[in-house]
Amino acid sequence: MPRSPKPATPVATGRKPKPAAAPAVRPFLRFHHSHELRVKTLQVLDSVEGADKPSACSAQLTALVLELTESGMEQYFLQPLKATQANFVVQQSASIGLSGVQKLMGGVIRNILARMDDRQLLSVCGSIRQFMI
Repeated sequence: MPRSPKPATPVATGRKPKPAAAPAVRPFLRFHHSHELRVKTLQVLDSVEGADKPSACSAQLTALVLELTESGMEQYFLQPLKATQANFVVQQSASIGLSGVQKLMGGVIRNILARMDDRQLLSVCGSIRQFMI
């Protein structure tokens, strides 16, 4: 079987590659969350950031991260699936599958956040605040 020719590379053609222009703003994906979750998020972030020892608040931050993860998965995946009017079995399968993923991720997230030091936890809080802008 004949092979298709490889596309010419800048080195092979003698041209210099053009430098990639950095976009002014990096692309992002965000999701809308309830007012109640926003209030809770701000309260937890304020609590962790205001604590003398932020690591003492790691359980609160862990619960928040898990709730935000669940909310994001719901909005990015389950709501669009429901909007396509997928049948009940497909919707239930997706819901059960995501529940399993969340349980697995929950254990990993708990272990990671529990081992973070104060500086690292404050960095996580800062990232969450950036996502909220």
